[in-house]
Amino acid sequence: MKLEGGYNVNLAGRPSDEVEVLPEQSILHLPLKSSRFSFTEVSVHEGDEVQPGHVLARDPHNHSIPLLAPRAGIVRLAAAKGHITLDDVLKVPEEPYYPGEDLPHAARDMGSSGMKRYKLLELGAWQSFYDVHTGEMPGPYSIPHAVIVSVVSLEPFLARGNVQLAKRLRSFTRGLEHLQSLLEYQPIYLVLPDIASVFASQVRDILRGYAWVRLVEIPSKYPFDNFRILARSLHLRPEKGQPIWGVRTEGILAIDRASTLSLPCTARIVSVGGPAVRHPVHVKAFPGYPIKEIADRYVASQPFRMINGGALTGQVLQPTQLGLDAECSGLTILPEEEERHLLAFTRPRWRERSYSRCFLGFLGRDFPQQMNTGLRGEPRPCVACGYCEEICPAQIMPQMIHRQLYQGAIEEAERLRVDLCVGCALCSLVCPSKIELRSELLDAQRRILTELRPQEAQA
Repeated sequence: MKLEGGYNVNLAGRPSDEVEVLPEQSILHLPLKSSRFSFTEVSVHEGDEVQPGHVLARDPHNHSIPLLAPRAGIVRLAAAKGHITLDDVLKVPEEPYYPGEDLPHAARDMGSSGMKRYKLLELGAWQSFYDVHTGEMPGPYSIPHAVIVSVVSLEPFLARGNVQLAKRLRSFTRGLEHLQSLLEYQPIYLVLPDIASVFASQVRDILRGYAWVRLVEIPSKYPFDNFRILARSLHLRPEKGQPIWGVRTEGILAIDRASTLSLPCTARIVSVGGPAVRHPVHVKAFPGYPIKEIADRYVASQPFRMINGGALTGQVLQPTQLGLDAECSGLTILPEEEERHLLAFTRPRWRERSYSRCFLGFLGRDFPQQMNTGLRGEPRPCVACGYCEEICPAQIMPQMIHRQLYQGAIEEAERLRVDLCVGCALCSLVCPSKIELRSELLDAQRRILTELRPQEAQA
């Protein structure tokens, strides 16, 4: 398995391995949008009393994936724009769910496998599935060509697999067994770090007797855990109508909970990390948990910027979003830089590093970088340093693609294989000219689909 490029960023604020349970709240704000889903089909009315697992809304464009109530409460639709608010929230026992007569035709035609998949959809476990090549959620009744299961999470700061699996290895192996029961002959590739830790050894020992699981060990180097990178390295390509499924640790645990206990999957392990965090930690939370409560509890410095997701690929959390969304697996919190550093080049920079080794910090020992929102200089034209090409795990030439895009030559960018970009953001990180290469390349991919290949975009 050949993997090239990549780079690990040593950032301050790495969450510890402990998991804290957040205190219960009397009000929850569930966002109707997340990175992949838009729950526009609301299923409840003002003043409705709902129980845990009750369907609040669905995404009609994503196989009617449901947004589930994590707690009992009273529905308020006008309390916060873009949210479903639960008031007078109570923690009550969850009731098991069993599919009844309302099974869709696809599920009936697939027999027991169809019933299992429908159950995973209705209980919220299916939202943890990814089409490896598109990043979208695959159809619940699709037949995969193969499945990639990864327990590796390398981007700072996202919930790590070893933290999620602590004391839950049996649930993980049961989840793999349930996943295998949905398949016929398709292989399952289980991705592990190639390290000699106690945790990795336990996983290897437990799965040694699973002949249908193929163990794949990768270096702990970002972004080698990316599903598209893994699929290329394993020479996996989607067949006609058969995508490659990707599932991470939380997805396998959700499969076990839904299949074994028939209970809704709403609780998640979310990392709270970054230089602005007082006590970086993993927390057990659920959709709708008030973001302000998390900030008041963990943020040390003011002002700050909160990012929904990892430090490299996450999106800035807008102030209009009041609660955690249904897909959140990490919050990265950075100090907001307010002052401009004049004559910054004259400073010795003993406590800073860069990929280009231009700071004096490289003369000392390794240390976590105090990342913040300061630009430290102005954007400028490409200087053809080649760092982006050197670090790119997809082995494309971001600097050449940037030049073609700057001239409006979208066809040339396509010829240079901009479609292979996986959006890891390493090119943007190492660029000394501060060019937003990641957003440029991903935008070019969208333009190619909509302008040059509209038929593929519609499909």
